[in-house]
Amino acid sequence: MDLAYLRAHPAQLPAFLTHQRIRETPVPGGDICAASRLTLDDGHSIFAKSWPERADRPVPDGFFAAEAAGLRWLRDADAVPVPEVVVVLPELLALDWVQPGEPTPEAAERFGRELAALHRAGAQTFGAPWNGFIGALSQDNTPDDGPWSQWFAHRRLTPYLRRSVENGALTAAEAALVEKVVERIAEFGGDEPPARIHGDLWPGNVLWGADERVWLVDPAAHGGHRETDLAQLALFGGAPHLDRILAGYEQVWPLADGWRERVPLHQLHLLLVHTALFGVTYRDAVNRAARSALTGLNHATVDR
Repeated sequence: MDLAYLRAHPAQLPAFLTHQRIRETPVPGGDICAASRLTLDDGHSIFAKSWPERADRPVPDGFFAAEAAGLRWLRDADAVPVPEVVVVLPELLALDWVQPGEPTPEAAERFGRELAALHRAGAQTFGAPWNGFIGALSQDNTPDDGPWSQWFAHRRLTPYLRRSVENGALTAAEAALVEKVVERIAEFGGDEPPARIHGDLWPGNVLWGADERVWLVDPAAHGGHRETDLAQLALFGGAPHLDRILAGYEQVWPLADGWRERVPLHQLHLLLVHTALFGVTYRDAVNRAARSALTGLNHATVDR
């Protein structure tokens, strides 16, 4: 099987893998899916991710279709490099292979400029025309005209707060702290029209390529707030050369006043997803973000 044949017959990829007709090398792929590098007969490589076969955990309907739709939508902006979708099937997704490289300040600054261009490509509404997922969880992408603050509270914070309480990751008192953020969300300011965002842009979903470009992978793409992508880049140790990424970004599209104080608010979404998915391990991070968001809001109120 070569790349041309695979593009013409994508549904045959699982059979070729089952019968070991393609060289397959496992690669790191995150907590949700199994990932591998597939080497085709013409020497071309593709990246494949599949849902682990478990009777108690079937692949959610539309899981890989949603990711493929998001990748194509981000790629259509012709701003940040995004791998091309080669195969999308209910049980797997295959993308063009990106050879990994090392982070550099120059690549970081270029990425910042390109990310700003991606965001400026915009979206018709908040949400997206396809059903969403973030990690293994569904994410409500129902198109919504906003304003952003209310959409973010109702579609991105409250659902994962509820899941985190139900699974015991957050206590009633901790949930009340997040609820206070939700109640006051209109006070944070910074509302903007929908941007075209990656939506799950923690540093692990930024691929530094050997071509000295930064590639976007594993999106939960939708129309959202551009500050969400930037805030997520600072999570879990932060992206390499984050200061240069931000510098490049501001060259193209300067951020609105107060964006630094809103970073914990924007991070709260992904942190609640983590308590919903992985439990109490991320409880302290949620508490810190909620408290920091409210502290920043109170300081801003005093300053005004």
